[in-house]
Amino acid sequence: MSADEGEEDESSEGHRVFWADAIADEIEARDPDDPIIVKGGVSPSGVPHIGHLNEIMRGYFVAEALRDRGHEVRQVFTSDDRDPLRKVPRTLSTLDWDIVGLGDTENPGALGKNLGHPLTSVPDPFGCCDSFGAHQTKLLEQMAEAMGVPIEVRSNTDLYEEGAFDEVVGEVLAKADTVRDVLSEYQDKVDEEYVPFNPVCAECGKITEDVTGVDLDARTVDYRCSDIEAGNRTIEGCGHEGTATFREGKLPWRLEWPAQWRVLGVDFEPFGKDHAEGSWPSSERVVREVFDAEPPVPMVYEWFTYNGEALSSSSGHVITVDDVLSMLEVEVFRYFFTKQPKRARDFDVSRLDQLVDEFDRFEGGYFGDVSVEERDRALAQRAYPMCVREVREGVERIPYTFAAVLGMTDDDDLRETMARRSGHLADDAEPWAVDDALARVEKARTWAVETDNEYNYRLAEDLPDVEVSENEAAALDALAAFIEADGRDDEAVQERVYESARDNDVEVGDFFTLGYRLFLNEEQGPRLGPFLAALDRTFVVERLRREA
Repeated sequence: MSADEGEEDESSEGHRVFWADAIADEIEARDPDDPIIVKGGVSPSGVPHIGHLNEIMRGYFVAEALRDRGHEVRQVFTSDDRDPLRKVPRTLSTLDWDIVGLGDTENPGALGKNLGHPLTSVPDPFGCCDSFGAHQTKLLEQMAEAMGVPIEVRSNTDLYEEGAFDEVVGEVLAKADTVRDVLSEYQDKVDEEYVPFNPVCAECGKITEDVTGVDLDARTVDYRCSDIEAGNRTIEGCGHEGTATFREGKLPWRLEWPAQWRVLGVDFEPFGKDHAEGSWPSSERVVREVFDAEPPVPMVYEWFTYNGEALSSSSGHVITVDDVLSMLEVEVFRYFFTKQPKRARDFDVSRLDQLVDEFDRFEGGYFGDVSVEERDRALAQRAYPMCVREVREGVERIPYTFAAVLGMTDDDDLRETMARRSGHLADDAEPWAVDDALARVEKARTWAVETDNEYNYRLAEDLPDVEVSENEAAALDALAAFIEADGRDDEAVQERVYESARDNDVEVGDFFTLGYRLFLNEEQGPRLGPFLAALDRTFVVERLRREA
């Protein structure tokens, strides 16, 4: 982690080197009973992406900090799957994380025909789960599993149907005047006729906001299925008039969120900055003035952008956890979430090599293998064990861009040989450490292909059919002699490429092209000097001499 990152942590979290410990302090100051409940949650209407991971990973690090202090902690994640489907998402994800359009599903009309219905009442377009809501929730579970974070997923639909919300719904309706007084300060639509409960119409299955009567003793409401506004469109109600129990509807979001805190006994919850200015202030008042309870310890996090633009499930601008883990080890991605949550960050795929280098330095700081500032070392000592599944001495790391070079060949033996001869694998490295280090190669290869960067080439493992002039042969032989003698430094090899060409009356541009054709069977490629320095020396010398 960089020095400026450390300064940012210090200024924002006081004496604590890791922000999660500062939050743990706040939680402990309330003297909570074990198990301490850490919660996150989302409405599962669009493709789950790395922005949603904030709800999981921020809570995870706080939970781990509390566990380190001897507390029993449960990390709960609510799927707000009784929310109505308000619009048709542009893209969806299979359970294998293939992003597709609606037309590529088994039932393309499932969503469009069910606007206004609870997500758990909408058929799964893929036909693999009980509902669209269940499908989306399964993806959220898989996301946490892929990150190695144990969460308990709670379905809002299940909580309503099993009666967990009955008492809080009754309290909300019994104190409707207080609710109206609170919410009217935050929402223009809350007037004297506002009733804070949304039944599900027994006739058409849509959620309605038109409650005409309340029976607290019977725990029922009377309703009329009227139109509801969803963004810039109106979802038409069917006009049916009926009666619904407290289990056959839902609370509006600004009441449902504090109701979850009450029902689940939540002690801590992180949330995005969008909630900090509206939902949190109103929910904080609701939990105190309606439920006569204290809100959980809050933590506001900034949003991520992805390649410079806002993440958006509705527009399809997303990157999934599966996408990221095809390019990064899970411990590197976990490390990304150790960074100060109050700072906005861009997840720029083209610069993943910088993130990996940062993690490798962070890891080296933990083991004392690299020289870092004292604060950075202290942060690594605290947070690194939370990033890895197991702290193991003797871990080996191949630099990410070098791993991308190794990815230019599919020959596993050649990969290992080049890594060893370049000094990136110790002679006495344990077999598990070698396997783990070489596993980065495929991830770096995926990165190179996905971004089509300077490493997206394939090594010509057999000598290409290339015509070489007498002067070019002399230049190649001179370069081979240099590399054979002492050619392991990137810049030294790069300079010798120029010198070999000039000393033998070969146009420098033509000589570079010749090198690319010999090694890649391409007209261009990455910087030739660092590329050749990264390859196995014997292989390079033989190829330059056109021997193999």
